[in-house]
Amino acid sequence: ENGQATGVRLSKGDRVIKAKQAVVSNLSVWDLFGKGIVDKSAFSDAFIKERIETPVGKSFMHLHVGFRATKEELKKLQAHYMHIDDWDKGIEGEDNAALVSIPSVHDASLAPDGYAVLHIYTPATEDFKRWEGLDRRSEEYKLLKEERSQYLWEVLEKVLPDIKERAVIEQVGTPLTHQRFLNRHNGSYGPAIRAGEASFPFPTTPVNGLLVCGDSCFPGIGVPAVAGSGFLTANSVSFDSLKPQLKLLETLRQRQ
Repeated sequence: ENGQATGVRLSKGDRVIKAKQAVVSNLSVWDLFGKGIVDKSAFSDAFIKERIETPVGKSFMHLHVGFRATKEELKKLQAHYMHIDDWDKGIEGEDNAALVSIPSVHDASLAPDGYAVLHIYTPATEDFKRWEGLDRRSEEYKLLKEERSQYLWEVLEKVLPDIKERAVIEQVGTPLTHQRFLNRHNGSYGPAIRAGEASFPFPTTPVNGLLVCGDSCFPGIGVPAVAGSGFLTANSVSFDSLKPQLKLLETLRQRQ
């Protein structure tokens, strides 16, 4: 209203929630400016174009496994492994790197006695294009899931050679899983903004009272960075939040 963000209109019931100080969005840059959430006429064409053309990072392949393992066997394992086939291809090479987490090594409560859980995934190297438009209920999708998860099984077998015989539960996650359950644009990890070539925008926008947080703004992608963006956005609304934040940080420091 009059160049000021004053609230949010809900899609159901047309209810309007008025803002006391500001409107903060944690939507991705592609969702906020490309899917009818905001009135684009309130922004310059150049601003909208720049935001919509933010490079999209790739997605993931995930494999979650519940498997048979004794306490003695778990003691011989590490909680985390990182595997890379060819350093020349780097971690961005498709089917070249994977990360493994076996939390049962440290926490036996995560699975019944005699069992353990693990998670292995590719580091945002999966191209969404091969998945785009597929019906998640189709046979084509099931076959592609099986095909694209084979690399993860191969890496797992380097840690646990008989993992397929031990496995009792297996679930494969794809870019469409990210898109559906995490509401991620193209199942993306986030903006593919490279240091030295471009920078993540700060929380303010050309519309007064409209701020952003999340992985589409500074400091960037990943849980710690997104949490940091929340601090920045809160302080951009009002410095009143600064003292409570410092108090919380001090409380956390004392717990260490």
